[in-house]
Amino acid sequence: MSSQPLYNKKIIHIDMDAFFASVEMRDEPSYRNIPLAVGGSAKQRGVISTCNYEARVYGVRSAMSTAMAKKLCPQLTVIPGRMQVYKSVSDQIRAIFARYTDLIEPLSLDEAYLDVTECEQYHGSATLIAEAIRSDIRSELNLTASAGVAPIKFLAKIASDMNKPDGQFVIPPSDVQRIVDQLPLEKIPGVGKVSLQKLHEAGFYIGADIRKGDYLALVRQFGRLGHSLWHRSHGIDQRAVTPNRLRKSVGVERTFETNITSFDECWQVIENRLFPELKQRLNKAATNNLISKQGIKVKFADFQQTTIEHVHTHLDLLYFRELLAEVLKRQGGREIRLLGLHVMLRPIEETRQLTLDFST
Repeated sequence: MSSQPLYNKKIIHIDMDAFFASVEMRDEPSYRNIPLAVGGSAKQRGVISTCNYEARVYGVRSAMSTAMAKKLCPQLTVIPGRMQVYKSVSDQIRAIFARYTDLIEPLSLDEAYLDVTECEQYHGSATLIAEAIRSDIRSELNLTASAGVAPIKFLAKIASDMNKPDGQFVIPPSDVQRIVDQLPLEKIPGVGKVSLQKLHEAGFYIGADIRKGDYLALVRQFGRLGHSLWHRSHGIDQRAVTPNRLRKSVGVERTFETNITSFDECWQVIENRLFPELKQRLNKAATNNLISKQGIKVKFADFQQTTIEHVHTHLDLLYFRELLAEVLKRQGGREIRLLGLHVMLRPIEETRQLTLDFST
């Protein structure tokens, strides 16, 4: 079923190093050379957005609670984020990318894919282009970035993490299969902890294990993930770098300073804070508030998380009330530390068709 892929693309994945924390250290010298985290809260609540490498030595990581981070690193300095500043710096970084290619696919404020296949600078060398971009970022913004260079997207992203911080790693076409064969499955984007455990139980640990497996058996056992892993294990990733990536969901969430417990407390937060914020964000992201699903997320005091979502075609406050009642059936007496709402957006083609249908 497999054939030798034809590699005719030059893709760079740029990932800024500890972006939020690096901006803060750049702008405030007293934050340099100390363990620093951005986000969270001085009151131990909230979640760390990012941290510098001095903090990572102690095991502090993004998405970790402030309380846990402080336990691992008592001397950790935690500061609030400055999102407008980070967005402004991100725009400057994007402007640097644009000097080399128009094919830029942002993944977040601090990372992006670039297709430099048609770039004539540096004689078309993606390696030299990546080095030039990193040099521009360093000299003009006083920040560092890491880069991965590969002929396919998922390997470019993996490569950018191989020589962090302030480095780059190149995977030429001739090395793709060798790299993929040796690649631990947890390094492949989309493989989470639960999936990884199931893969290990089935005897799959590295790319070569998947490549030698039976495609149909993989799909039967692992569904869409099995299909994706089979292709990745053969060095196949046909996704193009798309400058206008379609947003698939919109969500808001809040971590509480003090845990809450009751339906009424949750509903008050949803009605007064989360829903108005979600509605505002949705108005910016989609036309006519046309959606495909509404969902609700709860994280309990023991850090166990549960999510429920159901098909619903228009944003509806009262439908969140039904979802809240359903999700709290899983509470089991536990306190609640985080509450979130989200909606899945309809594909743009479907939205356009519905608009045409409504006008007839």
